[in-house]
Parts: sequence; C-alpha cells; structure tokens
Amino acid sequence: MFDRPETGERAILVHLTLHTGQEDLLELKELAKSAGADPVYTLIGGHRSPDPRYFIGSGKVEELKAEIHTHEADIVLFNHSLSPSQERNLEQALEVRVVDRNGLILDIFAQRARTFEGKLQVELAQLRHLSTRLVRGWTHLERQKGGIGMRGPGETQLETDRRLLGMRIKLIQQRLKKVEKQRHQGRNKRTKAKVPAVSLVGYTNAGKSTLFNKLTGASIYTANQLFATLDPTLRQCEIENGSEIILADTVGFIRHLPHELVSAFRSTLQEASEAKLLLHIIDANARDRDDTIFQVNQVLKEIDADDINQLQVFNKIDLLENISPHIDYDDNDKPVRVWLSAQTGAGLELLYQALVELFSSNKVKIKCYLSATQAGIRAKLFNFAKIINEESDDYGGWCLSIEIDKKHLGLLKSVEYEEIK
Repeated sequence: MFDRPETGERAILVHLTLHTGQEDLLELKELAKSAGADPVYTLIGGHRSPDPRYFIGSGKVEELKAEIHTHEADIVLFNHSLSPSQERNLEQALEVRVVDRNGLILDIFAQRARTFEGKLQVELAQLRHLSTRLVRGWTHLERQKGGIGMRGPGETQLETDRRLLGMRIKLIQQRLKKVEKQRHQGRNKRTKAKVPAVSLVGYTNAGKSTLFNKLTGASIYTANQLFATLDPTLRQCEIENGSEIILADTVGFIRHLPHELVSAFRSTLQEASEAKLLLHIIDANARDRDDTIFQVNQVLKEIDADDINQLQVFNKIDLLENISPHIDYDDNDKPVRVWLSAQTGAGLELLYQALVELFSSNKVKIKCYLSATQAGIRAKLFNFAKIINEESDDYGGWCLSIEIDKKHLGLLKSVEYEEIK
C-alpha cells in the first residue's frame, strides 16, 4: 500500500473507446482543467469490455505506470466510472491517486458551492459516493488476519467509519429538508403572486449565466469553464408593460451526471421541474450540439421535468457564419427556437418577443361587472386573474378590468363581460 499525496495537480488522463455515445475526451480535459489539474499526458486505448480488476488491461497498467514516472504525475483521472475495487487495485499498482469521472465532477462541485444549501448538497453527494469506497486510502488500518494473535482492528474501525458516515448523511438530509421547505414556501408565494417561473437549463458552458445576467441585470459569476456557477439564482424580469416573470439560473448538466448529484440536488433542480417554461440554452457552435440537447433532456426526464414546455435558445451565434438572430415557429405559429448571442446582445429583443407571445397566447383581457352578491366570484378573480383596474359603485358592486387565462373563464359563467382589445 502507499501513502496518498495531499495534492495532485499534474494529471494523466485515461480514455478508452468502449462503445458509441460514451464520454467525450475533450470534455474530460475541460473537467480536469476546471478542477485545477494540469493534464500532462493522455493515455488512449480501445477495449472490447472493461477489465474487471483494473478497468484497463494489465499491459495498459504497465504503460500507465511508466508514463507516471516519465511525466512525474501524481494523479490519474479516468474518463469512466470505476468500481471501488478497480480504484483500489489501480492505486495499489500505480502508487498514485486514481479518480474516476464521477469523483472528478464531485470535486468540481465542491469547489464551486458557495451557499449553505449548495455546500450541504455537495457534501451529501460526496458522502454517498465515499460510502462505497470507504476502504480505499485507509492504509493505516490493518485488515483482520486468520490465526490467534493475528486479528487486527481494521474491520472494527471500518464499521465505525461507516456508522459515522451514515450519521453524517442523516444529519445533512435533515438540514436539507428544512432548506427545501423554505424553497417550497418561496415557490408558493410566487404562485400566489401570479408571477410565472422560467428556468434556464442546458449543458454546462452553454452560456446560461451570461444570458441570465443580460436579461436580469444580475452579476453572477461567468467563465469559459465547466460548472462555472453552481448555486441557483432567482431574479425578477420584466418582459412587457409591467408583465413580469421569475428567471431561475440552474446548475449546468453534463453527460451521465452522477446519480449522487442528481439525488442531492433534487430540491435545487425542482426549480426546473416546477417552472411554467424551460429556456433550454444550447451552444449553437458546439460540434456535438445534438448530443448535448439529448443529454439535457435525459436529466430533465430524471427529475420529472420532461413534460414542461421548452423554448430552445441557440446561443453563441456570433461564432457562426451566415447566421443572424431570428425566431423559429411551429405549425401553430408558436415560438419554439430563438437564435441569439448573449455575449454581444444580438437577438435579445427576439427572446423577449418570444416570451411575450408564449405567456400572452392563452390570456385575454376583459371588463366585467359584479354585484354586491357576487363577492365570492370577486375573491376568486383575485386568486386566478391579474386585476388591471377596479372601481366600486354606489350599490356595493364592482367594475373590474382583468387579465385572465382562458382556462379560468368558467369563473365568469354567471357574469356579463366583454373582451378588451
């Protein structure tokens, strides 16, 4: 066994071609840089199926060991998910730290978390990941051996560690429940205020935060790196003559987002699952654009947000040739796609136009009169409609000008009203 180094910045990347639709090598390099590593060499190979002991074959292990010495690397990053035993066997053979794709993403999330909730969610994901890998790295613990006088305390210590780990996970889950309750209360207030919520979703580094800043005037951190922002941000945004929406910037998605993260960030991602509309931000210049769209939709399906209406926003058109800002409509003249550049601001007015069309298509402005005996209907209108103007008469009645969704017109079935143009 070996003593694990405290730091590990000089990294060797390992990528095997196993099947189609797997992780991308360029993405691994971006992940490594985002985590603060310095990739000094990339080991590439092909394999019909992963080796059960090392994931890579024994020949590749020897090749990898030689490259570690040549480049004086102190960490190996795999572009694949490794089993706990594979990580442990590789570390024993290579005598450097080995981190798989999931562990690398968790490390980046740990660096990016800023809020109390974000830190709790990352810690919960890390502990769940660690719970299956508790043995690795514990070189100071002895394993039990057969024979009198040969039994060590190792297994007892590991059982204690597992118990403490379980207690910590339970404590974090309790704290997150309180935070989730506060989030739920906030969503209820926004629902009562009749302000629709719109969530920005998309593949990491697609430009969500840049667009969010342009639309809301916020100043959240942006950078050309994966998972530049992690904690969700909510801001009000006016789209037309006093009409407002709540914009929520959510964490970026990635291929095969670790299940531990999806589970831990479920309360945060709920901002997307309970939104009225999803702005699916897409890097129009990405070479694997269609695949990233598919990956985002897969995560949305996992958090039960795949049935929410989407407006696709093709960003970064300033990097494309012969593409100008425009809106694509479906057969029902409904906006389905907006082409723009958040960086230059070109096409932002078209996004506002599309949002207005989407949120006003099902609403109608009407003028109605309610008698004093119809106070109950008036109360319901205050709950389900936007009151533009209200005047009372000498008989205790009310004349109201309102904006209401067509599906709620049934509230006025016993009331005379006329549409306002």
